[in-house]
Amino acid sequence: MLFFVVSSIDDHGKIDVVAGLIKDFDGRILFGRRKPGTHMAGYWELPGGKKLSAESAEQALHRELSEELGITVLNATFLMALSYTYPKRNVCLDIWSVDRYEGHPIGREGQDLAWVLPVELNKLKILPADKPLVDTLLK
Repeated sequence: MLFFVVSSIDDHGKIDVVAGLIKDFDGRILFGRRKPGTHMAGYWELPGGKKLSAESAEQALHRELSEELGITVLNATFLMALSYTYPKRNVCLDIWSVDRYEGHPIGREGQDLAWVLPVELNKLKILPADKPLVDTLLK
């Protein structure tokens, strides 16, 4: 039996998170909407989640996208690291470009998914931590 200790939230409210930038052949980007009853419900975000203490960021990306979307990441490239401070927590976000994957993304945790063209991103209510990436994509 294997146990993981979640260290993605430390004593100072720091959360280590990974996210995947997944594009289709038309250049659309996959976003998921946070479910009702969750922190920041209704906001759209890149798929991903919290890194476990025993994982590298890339391992966390593979695990999270498998759990959330049912896909297997075959190749991912690190894009950027962002930091965002919410009132009670600081999110350290590693964003990866998912260059190749197997499977068809579905909302395995009940979240809505949408493929969005970069020019349409300003129409979505984007999670504040993801906003710097979105601003970069819109340039």
